[in-house]
Amino acid sequence: MEQLPASGAIIGADGLTRPAWASVDPMLRDYYDTEWGVPVRDEHGLFERISLEAFQSGLSWAIILRKRPAFRAAFADFDPERVAAFDEDDVARLLDDEKIIRNRLKIRATITNARATVALRDSGGLVGFVWSFQPDATPAPLTQSDVPTRSAASVALSKALKEAGFVFVGPTTMFALMEAIGIIDTHLVDSHRRGSSGVWSQAPRHLS
Repeated sequence: MEQLPASGAIIGADGLTRPAWASVDPMLRDYYDTEWGVPVRDEHGLFERISLEAFQSGLSWAIILRKRPAFRAAFADFDPERVAAFDEDDVARLLDDEKIIRNRLKIRATITNARATVALRDSGGLVGFVWSFQPDATPAPLTQSDVPTRSAASVALSKALKEAGFVFVGPTTMFALMEAIGIIDTHLVDSHRRGSSGVWSQAPRHLS
């Protein structure tokens, strides 16, 4: 691998440029190449991402990604209706599951958020709700240090979700969600993935 001195990005053996965090671990590289920043516009997929971002809080994304199959098995494949019906027996079952993150608050948050997701169906649904916070412009980071960790849009989304009954949806967590599901494009300008979501053009656009 050859590092680009200007951005700190890495040119891989395949000739593609990626940020350093996605250039070493094959699992993270595949996630970066195929999932991160790809638009998610279905309720099921979006609920899963919100749930996993909440579990990620305070941990590395690599830990969550490695445990994703176990999370899916434990949480009924993140079907909002099924998770919304979880009871105290399910909480106890999940706390006993060594394959996932056994955090009582995050487990309960996932159930709470499933119920809030179902409730949102009466007012347009989770997908339209979250995507309505897409900003007018997206960051154009030259280096990883240029990537922000929150924005006015993520603060607003966090506040609105909390008002709708969601928990573990702070502004930083929601910024990470917006990156992951393509609402904003924080791929480095010289990354091979820049502009690939179809939501934003490849031309650099800056948030004010």
